[in-house]
Amino acid sequence: MSDAITTTKTGFHIDRIVLREIRLKLREPFRISSGVMAERRIALLQLHDASGASAWSECVAFQLPIYTSETIDGAWIAIREWLAPRVLGQTFDSPAAIHGVLDKNIRGHHMAKAAVEMGCWGLAATVNGSSLSALLGGTRDRVPTGISLGIQPERALLVERALAAVAAGYRKIKIKIQPNQDVAYVRAVREALGDRVGIMADANSAYTLDDIEHLAQLDAFDLIMLEQPLGDDDLVRHATLQRRMTTRICLDESITSVNRAEDMIALQSGRIINIKPGRVAGFTAAKAIHDIAQHAGMPVWCGGMLESGIGRAYNVALASLPNFSLPGDLSPSARYWERDIVSPEWTMDDDGMVHVPRNAAGIGVTVDLEMVDALTVRIEELRP
Repeated sequence: MSDAITTTKTGFHIDRIVLREIRLKLREPFRISSGVMAERRIALLQLHDASGASAWSECVAFQLPIYTSETIDGAWIAIREWLAPRVLGQTFDSPAAIHGVLDKNIRGHHMAKAAVEMGCWGLAATVNGSSLSALLGGTRDRVPTGISLGIQPERALLVERALAAVAAGYRKIKIKIQPNQDVAYVRAVREALGDRVGIMADANSAYTLDDIEHLAQLDAFDLIMLEQPLGDDDLVRHATLQRRMTTRICLDESITSVNRAEDMIALQSGRIINIKPGRVAGFTAAKAIHDIAQHAGMPVWCGGMLESGIGRAYNVALASLPNFSLPGDLSPSARYWERDIVSPEWTMDDDGMVHVPRNAAGIGVTVDLEMVDALTVRIEELRP
C-alpha cells in the first residue's frame, strides 16, 4: 500500500457499531445487462468513538450477486461475525491501519470490509475535525460528474434521456449496453449529441471474445471508453480485445485489489480504471490503486453503486484526489431518490460539477436520523 496516505493527528477508539438495513425506493427501475433494481436494500453502519463522536458509512453490496458474489445479507454476517470484532474496543492511530487488520486471514468480503474500513476513515476525520477529502489527500473543491443511463427498451427513449442529461449539465454520458442493444443504440446517441459531450459504453461483462469484431464497431463513435466488456475476473482476454480496438477499455469488476491493478497495467488489459472503493475493500486500497495508475500515466474515475447520500459522500471525497481526471458516477441525490437520507442533499452546479465539502468535518453531510429510523427494517448494536 502507498505510504502517502494522510494520517490522523490523534487516535480513535471504536466503542460500538450500529448496523442497520434500510429500504430506499429508486425513482425509477435501473437496468444493466445482469439485472434490474427498483428498490435498494442498503446496509448502514454508525461507528461510535469512545469520546462520543460518531460517523456513518455504507455497504454497497446489492441484494443479489449480480455485480460481484457479495450480497447485503452475506456482508451483514461478515461484519457482525468476523470484521467488527477486530476493531471494536480497539484504539488506532490511523485509519490506514484498518485495511491490514480486516484483511488478515479473511479472504474476499471486500464490500463488507470497505464498509468498516471507510467508516473508520469517516470517524477519524470527525474526531480530528478534518474533512474526509483532506484526510485522504484530496486536492480539489469540485469534481466533474457524469450520468449512468440504464438499458432502455427503445433507442428513441435512450436518446431522449441522453439529451435531457446534456441539458442538465452532465459532463459524461454512460450508456449501459448488452447484446442486441449496443452498437445501434450508441450510434443513435452519438448522432443526436454530436460532439457536445463525451459518451462511453458499459457492458458489465455481457460479452466474450467471440464478439470481438462486433465490439470493434464501437470504435466508430469516438467513445471515451468501453467499460468491462468481458468477464468480471478477466485480464488476459481484455488485453486481446484492447489490441483490436482503438477505443480505450476501462476495467471495473476485474480490478479487485492493488495486485490486480498492477497486473492490468503489466498485461495492457485496458487504459483506464474505474475505482469503486467498495469493490477493492476500502480507501487504503483505492488510494494505492490511484497512485499506481497515476505513476503509469493511466487516468482513473470513481464509479457508483446506487449509493445513498452517505455512500456518495465517500465517493466524492475519493474523487477529489488528483488522478481522478474523468467525470465520475456522482449524480445528484435527485437522480435516484425522491428524498435522500442526508442533508444537504448532493447537487450538481451548472457546470456539471459536484462540490467537495472540504470545510466540513467528517463526511460533510448530516444524516437524517428520523428518516433512517423510518426506513430501518433491521438493526443490531455491536459491542466488544
